[in-house]
Amino acid sequence: MPKKTPMSREAANRIRAAAQRNPNSATARSGFPHRAQQAANRNEERPEQEQE
Repeated sequence: MPKKTPMSREAANRIRAAAQRNPNSATARSGFPHRAQQAANRNEERPEQEQE
């Protein structure tokens, strides 16, 4: 089974910036930047030991 990497704030920011540079991209239109930001927020709220 592949290892899951939690969404980080830095990764969410890169995704959002890419979507802003090209708002017609599939990523920008799919709503993924917003979902990535939500995931990063959730991951920051959890204690470190639960993220593993």
